[in-house]
Amino acid sequence: MLHLRHGRKDDLPAVLDLIKELAAYEKALNKVENTVKMMEKDGFGKNRVFDFIVADNDSKILGAAIYYFRYSTWKGRSLYLEDLVVTETARGQGIGKLLFEAIMRITIEGNCSGLTWQVLDWNDQAINFYNKYDANYDAEWLNCSLTEKQIRSII
Repeated sequence: MLHLRHGRKDDLPAVLDLIKELAAYEKALNKVENTVKMMEKDGFGKNRVFDFIVADNDSKILGAAIYYFRYSTWKGRSLYLEDLVVTETARGQGIGKLLFEAIMRITIEGNCSGLTWQVLDWNDQAINFYNKYDANYDAEWLNCSLTEKQIRSII
């Protein structure tokens, strides 16, 4: 029987597999550098930086929502959904809906001003999913980043 629950340390190998499955779908598997050890430290260590919920069916993880709280200087505390992923074989069964609505509840329970996430502009399946929630899309802001290697070359 499918149920949602808070993620545990022993879920991390399956969650990392989901992350890699998503990365492969996004044609970016070679960009995944994360490891279970890193996730243990960052999700269960002294200075936790993320949390997650899983969709569990008889001890098999079929989906996960990975999130963290962030701070907007304009809006205050908000929730950032880093990844919402359901394994390909379990898609179309309402698991994504359950996970996304659980994230919305965590947003409200956490006294957040809102929920933000990213979706690739070519991912029609995900965009159609978020359209069901009347999601707002922002074409004005550009994503920016520096890698650790770039930063080390500068400082």
